[in-house]
Amino acid sequence: MVKHVVMLKLKEYDNSAQKLENALKLKKAIEGLKIFIDELKFIEVGLNFNEKPNAYDLVFTATFNRQEDLEIYRNHPEHKKVLIFLKTISDNSIVVDYEI
Repeated sequence: MVKHVVMLKLKEYDNSAQKLENALKLKKAIEGLKIFIDELKFIEVGLNFNEKPNAYDLVFTATFNRQEDLEIYRNHPEHKKVLIFLKTISDNSIVVDYEI
């Protein structure tokens, strides 16, 4: 089994409601990938409530059977659509992939 973990720091806006709206829209889009990508066995998306400056805003974990399935996910057209939106609203990301 393979775990894919991503943490995102979202862009700040003058209107704090815009950041939350983007986070919720991204959460829904990421969770929706399960419908399109059979290799994606499990996905969980969480929004951060920690207000420390070094805290990230959103985290998601995905589970795959094999590393090859993770690559299929990464190259899937629906995943690429989510990445386009993600890149417009995020400032930084951290990714960890590991076997369990």
